[in-house]
Amino acid sequence: MPLKEYKPGTSFNGVIGRTFDQSSPAWPEPLRAKQGAPNVLFIILDDTGFGQLGCYGSPIETPNLDALADNGIRYSNMHTTALCSPTRTCILTGRNHHSNGMACITEGSTGYPGYNGNIPFENGFLSEMLLQHGYNTFAVGKWHLTPADQISAAGPYDRWPLGRGFERYYGFLGGDTHQYYPDLTYDNHRVEPPKTPEEGYHLTEDLADKAIAFVADAKQVAPNKPFFMYFCTGAMHAPHHVPKEWADQYKGKFDDGWEAYREKTFARQKELGVVPAEAELSRHDPDVKPWTECSADEQKLYARMMEVFAGFLSHTDHHIGRLLDFLKSIGEFDNTLIMVLSDNGASSEGGPEGSVNENLFFNFVPESLEENLAALDELGGPKYFNHYPWGWTWAGNTPFRRWKRETYRGGISDPFIVHWAKGIKAKGEVRNQYAHAIDMVPTVLDALGLEPPVSVKGVAQSPIEGVSLTDSFEDPLTASKHITQYFEMMGHRSIYHDGWRAVCPWPGTSFSESGRTFGTPIPAAMLTELDATAWELYHVAQDWAENHNLAPKKPEGLEAVGEVLGLAQESKEDAAHRAKLIEMIGQWYVEAGKYNVLPVDGRGQQRFADERPQIAKDRSSYTYYPGTQEVPVNAAARIINRPHSITADVALAEGDEGVLISQGGIDGGYSFYVKDGKLQYIYNYVARNFFHVESNVDVPAGRHQLRYEFEVTGEPDVLKGKGVAGLGQLYIDGKLVGQVEMPVTNPIMLGLASGVVVGADPGSPVTDKYAAPFPFSGTLHSVTMDVSGELIQDTEAEMRAIMARQ
Repeated sequence: MPLKEYKPGTSFNGVIGRTFDQSSPAWPEPLRAKQGAPNVLFIILDDTGFGQLGCYGSPIETPNLDALADNGIRYSNMHTTALCSPTRTCILTGRNHHSNGMACITEGSTGYPGYNGNIPFENGFLSEMLLQHGYNTFAVGKWHLTPADQISAAGPYDRWPLGRGFERYYGFLGGDTHQYYPDLTYDNHRVEPPKTPEEGYHLTEDLADKAIAFVADAKQVAPNKPFFMYFCTGAMHAPHHVPKEWADQYKGKFDDGWEAYREKTFARQKELGVVPAEAELSRHDPDVKPWTECSADEQKLYARMMEVFAGFLSHTDHHIGRLLDFLKSIGEFDNTLIMVLSDNGASSEGGPEGSVNENLFFNFVPESLEENLAALDELGGPKYFNHYPWGWTWAGNTPFRRWKRETYRGGISDPFIVHWAKGIKAKGEVRNQYAHAIDMVPTVLDALGLEPPVSVKGVAQSPIEGVSLTDSFEDPLTASKHITQYFEMMGHRSIYHDGWRAVCPWPGTSFSESGRTFGTPIPAAMLTELDATAWELYHVAQDWAENHNLAPKKPEGLEAVGEVLGLAQESKEDAAHRAKLIEMIGQWYVEAGKYNVLPVDGRGQQRFADERPQIAKDRSSYTYYPGTQEVPVNAAARIINRPHSITADVALAEGDEGVLISQGGIDGGYSFYVKDGKLQYIYNYVARNFFHVESNVDVPAGRHQLRYEFEVTGEPDVLKGKGVAGLGQLYIDGKLVGQVEMPVTNPIMLGLASGVVVGADPGSPVTDKYAAPFPFSGTLHSVTMDVSGELIQDTEAEMRAIMARQ
């Protein structure tokens, strides 16, 4: 007789007896998706404006994305948050960005529920949801969803891609990366690119290769198992990197300037039906210099910058096409639900004159036309971190006003394409229903016939905040389900409700009109004034591009009593608009309370300097070891604007040389190294100035303490692009052997990818004084960075200086 018989519904349904012959086995049922369940592919572009894809009116060639639109549907009224990471949280969770704690990028997080950069586990990712239904899950490309202090080898890893439901990952964890020398992570560890730029490496091609390989790996074993892939290119975020032949195919095509681009694109958009026939083109942006007022040199430079961007986009489309062609070749394309979206409008981070180093923007350093012109022939190559000027940003968001980081439609209205041959009959049609990135998750779940999970990994789930768009797949006239949507990005606020939009721009309608710069803080008194005077009102159901501000103007020259009389005399139309605006402002605050939007914070890059909790307790000494992974900047010793020292414990023979420690790349950073027998240090100030010091004696063979010290000698002026001034000094075993005056340093960040590497300078090199990665050939025991401010006192040198002053 069996000892125990298990009943159906329990964990084991067989019979367990005393021996094998008295027992009956029962296997756990494999988790399998529904028969015929579609694959899901999200293709997320970066910094791509409403008017930059061919299928949205652009002259830039994007044949593969155009084919998806021509054989699927494109939405004319899709919205994002105006910034990358916040939008990406919406895409993956179906909840608003403040609900996800991602009001800004993780590097700009602050200690409030809507701002702390930690996406709550109760807000499950689509990857986590689909894992429960038998899907493979892959993430490829840009991530930028892990708190910046948690992307080091010390973890924690629960907010990395593999911790949030993705089974495989290949890409970069930060916000952007060098396209020829990317900071790559494979699953949970750092890797180097498989080739060099000289061997033909480019990140977009590599990402497409890995996406194809991930699908092939799974399908050759389980051909009926569906997948969810989150494919996120580094494009079109700066740096705009592309092989020269791709940029050259656009030679001369943008010589007529950004106004001409807008006019042609706008006309084409009307032909395609992605803007209403009665729509008006938004005004000429006050911050954009008219093309006819640009000098011949400026026009030459700006046109080439746009040629490079256009080539970059066509190159990206080509490699997206390779992924789509692979799906066709294995018979999976028709049953793959594909959604294509950009994370925000076109980017203004190149400034009014464009940039050959985007790190200038983040450090408030002004551009130089002369420097940019000198780089003209090499734009798009690995030497520069280039970005186009505001004129092309504005044109890229045609027909709307403004751009990324602002919640006018230029920052938040984006191209959105849906293709599913087996699930959507409509071909080449346009949908005008109001939509937001938070609608993608509920749409996918609805299309797959799935309910949102009650729990994920034992964590009870919050409600989905978006709505399904599936009704619009076949019915172009179905009513919009998304009635109200708030927006807030670094103090720039707006709200949509049933065909109306109210906007409170910050720092103003434009920089030139407001007299303020991006990132200006908003104190309480200013917020009160803004709420009373700065909100604008647009009936976007009729005024597509926000051209006609219907907010009644405050009567001028009237005191309190007179003002009341003035309001009493206003027209019925103005009174209705005033009431509508008051209603919209009140609704914004309702949504703000509901979704953790407060406190309003107008700061931009200044947030990067805020102190944040770290995985390790605060300390003044950091010891690093060779053969280890790069230490991300947010987990490394913070040396900007403070005295510090770097001490390398080495043993070397005659002829040994190489990098002891480096941080940053071509866009900014430092390197401490031995070359030609000399101890050397070089500081790269945003690729504009290089401060170099070399020891006046050779480094002797044997074991030694090689040290660099930075002594602060001048105060910073951050908003003018100047960090502290200082004196850089080299020591061998405590003896001063060289020094250099450094009149300026980076005020906010060393480089856009500025992790600490011991024993080499991999990726884009800090300097061209050696051939990277220039690994150290001796024995490097450790490198210690000290930020306590305790520096070697060279009493003999001080005495000489005192005597010289007598």
